[in-house]
Amino acid sequence: MTLHRCTTWQPGLDYGGVAREWFFLLSHEILNPMYCLFEYAAQDNYTLQINANSSVNPEHLRLFRFIGRIMGMAVYHGKFIDRGFTMAFYKQFLGKKLELKDLRSVDAEYYNSLKWILDNDIDELCMGQTFTASTEEFGEVRDVELKPGGAEIDVTDANKHEFVKLACDWRLTRGTKDQFEAIKKGFADILDINALSVFDERELDMLLIGLAEFDVKDWEKNTIYRSYTKSSKQIVWFWEIVREISNEKRARLLQFVTGSCRLPVGGVFSSRLTFYITLILMAGAAENFLGENSPCTCSATTSLCALLLARKNLQVCVCLSASFT
Repeated sequence: MTLHRCTTWQPGLDYGGVAREWFFLLSHEILNPMYCLFEYAAQDNYTLQINANSSVNPEHLRLFRFIGRIMGMAVYHGKFIDRGFTMAFYKQFLGKKLELKDLRSVDAEYYNSLKWILDNDIDELCMGQTFTASTEEFGEVRDVELKPGGAEIDVTDANKHEFVKLACDWRLTRGTKDQFEAIKKGFADILDINALSVFDERELDMLLIGLAEFDVKDWEKNTIYRSYTKSSKQIVWFWEIVREISNEKRARLLQFVTGSCRLPVGGVFSSRLTFYITLILMAGAAENFLGENSPCTCSATTSLCALLLARKNLQVCVCLSASFT
């Protein structure tokens, strides 16, 4: 499959750089949320999701199919697009079942509400919650039934798991079925989607947007600490490990924390992304995550053991396919 490109500014021989720039510039423009085809997942999450109100553009389905073709062409030619999507988007693309944890990075408030319903007895609370959800379209709020007759069905302890599943699926896919199918159809015009079955959602993210180059000094300089200081031994160990690991594992770490393996324009700490390191005390061995409570911290042997524990836990973070809790 040959890629033919015509540019208006100057002719050039393509040894890879021209095609790479073409995919970057084109994807940067067509995925811009300003055009209402996509939107940022959340205020503090700049991965993309389909805009449920994209129908404001009567040509939106044709544009989504075109975007799917660009994604397929990028994969076929080994090039990268400019922006990444939510993990829920990639899971849908791969035909995987969506889970409640997929909602956490997209809508933390709604996730916490559904999680609370699962974790508590609600029969005696008289919540008045039915099998409906509220949505806003062009400033108008309306209720949507999650199942036929849902407005007449109260949520109880007996059926709350069904409600949470339906609510989660609705929130992650609301009003985007046709758009998503158009993207898949466009991708299938170029490549067989089944060829992606060897990847998981995080690997698909890296396949599409590639790996970033990391300035670890800038990363360290601009990190915000909570209950730690930059001189805390756990923090010193953390940056020792980050400097040691490969660029791919740094990308995995960033993906683990932020949901994307790519940096926004301007670097790690532009105004669109903040990196925090926070002390979270948990019961059991987890509270020793970075060796916080190791005895005899003056002992070289104990310090070495704590460093190895920190390295092991950080490697676990890099390999996990879920975000921080």
